[in-house]
Amino acid sequence: MTPHVLVPMNDSEIAEQALEFALEAYPAAGITVLNVIGVPTWHMGNAAGLALSDDPSRMAETQTEVVFERARELAASYDIEITTIVETGNPSRAIVRRAEEFDVVVIGGHERGLSSRLLVGNVATAVTRRSSVPVTVVG
Repeated sequence: MTPHVLVPMNDSEIAEQALEFALEAYPAAGITVLNVIGVPTWHMGNAAGLALSDDPSRMAETQTEVVFERARELAASYDIEITTIVETGNPSRAIVRRAEEFDVVVIGGHERGLSSRLLVGNVATAVTRRSSVPVTVVG
């Protein structure tokens, strides 16, 4: 049975490292990259640009395509094809919900900057605590 790996990915360097790890550790697996379009919250993050945009759905599509294009490039360098999916909502909840369909989740832990550590690290922590499948945190 071929394992199925979920790699949540945004446009961060640590997310790319998580994908590279998955590609190296699971070369025969089915790898799916998930991009979650966050909804506006008090800390906003990338959702701030979406909320303030004249055409939020178009902007979300553009942001997602940038992430997926980079993911496809990385996968191609390993001669592996990936599947991509988009979710909207709270990132950790969306990842945990989708994780049920996979054998393992590989997620980036945190970047060097404080805001990235707080936001991205919190997502990885929440996913690790709530996931019904094993989670590998890279970073």
